[in-house]
Amino acid sequence: MTSAVIVDIVRTASGKGKPGGALSGIHPATLLSTVLGALVERNDLDPGLVDDVIAGCVGQVADQSVNIARTAVLAAGFPTSVPATTVDRQCGSSQQAVHFAAQGVMAGAYDVVIAGGVESMSRVPMGSSAVGGHPMAPLAERFPSLPHQGIGAELIAARWKLDRGQLDEYSARSHQRAAAQEGRGFASEIVPVRRPDGTVHEVDETVRASTSAETLAGLPSAFRDEALGERYPEIDWVITPGNSSPLTDGASAALIMSEERAAALGLTPRARLHSFAVVGSDPEIMLTGPIPATEKILQRSGLSIHDIDVYEVNEAFAPVPLAWAAEFDVDPERLNPRGGAIALGHPLGASGTRLMTTMINHLEATGGRYGLQTMCEGGGMANATIVERL
Repeated sequence: MTSAVIVDIVRTASGKGKPGGALSGIHPATLLSTVLGALVERNDLDPGLVDDVIAGCVGQVADQSVNIARTAVLAAGFPTSVPATTVDRQCGSSQQAVHFAAQGVMAGAYDVVIAGGVESMSRVPMGSSAVGGHPMAPLAERFPSLPHQGIGAELIAARWKLDRGQLDEYSARSHQRAAAQEGRGFASEIVPVRRPDGTVHEVDETVRASTSAETLAGLPSAFRDEALGERYPEIDWVITPGNSSPLTDGASAALIMSEERAAALGLTPRARLHSFAVVGSDPEIMLTGPIPATEKILQRSGLSIHDIDVYEVNEAFAPVPLAWAAEFDVDPERLNPRGGAIALGHPLGASGTRLMTTMINHLEATGGRYGLQTMCEGGGMANATIVERL
């Protein structure tokens, strides 16, 4: 079978997902076109060789509507012959884009493909795609109570007996690890973005080097609700803005092709896409999918959890990676070693390839061989991917 390899992978630095954020003045299609253009420029690649562009985006309305992937391809100056499509698997959208791209290469449908994602949460707020409707209404009979993700995080904390101190300590460590990479470890993965005022954004806006567990302890509960408290008496209301991922703007993308095409083009692959998995999980608690996704991908890959050199588990909320780590008894030093979404942000559709960018750079810096990435997704799902550094 043809192997699918990652020749290059990049991201923008994060911008706060609110008016006035560092990237809020930039159209999301421009953010995505920036990383697309960087991939072909960095690799001296004729963009006309790209068979398809697959991009994740969750809020596909307003500035992000009408197939933003195709808009970005044209805005990047690619030939009009290059097609593109936009996919939505909620938070895992760009990770799913990577799966689709790699599977297309392995099946012989593609030789060269770009997978990535974008989200401008400052311009298209989370939930905008509902457009005044009731998208979950048909589930009322089967699932009479579908709480929001914050309640799912509270339930995970309660069921895995994670207290507020553990969550805040983990979250502070995420910021400290990310801050340790700024201007050094992240330099090779970040594509500078030129803003309307002519300045360049190339440092993650959401990382706070001074964050400590003590300062986080002073933040109030984000989701306290007395009615929901009666329904879920086990909840201790431990989720705060400090141990949750901030809303952010950003884009990321990977250049994927067959090993044969890479060799023919004189390009050196950085990693091989080794194994894939996707699962559904309980939509009421919603955020536990990374656990069965990891079990499934380890079974498919023939690897054990201890064969993996780095684990990227998306930090949608601190209980998600902590519960995952408890289930697999992993070395905490291998879990999100450069910080995660609590520090670097969670630009929904872009997060999958953002995590993969950071993971591959970490494997290269440390000489590790295998990386495992997994993330929870709205509606109760999760993707998992194993890459092998080359």
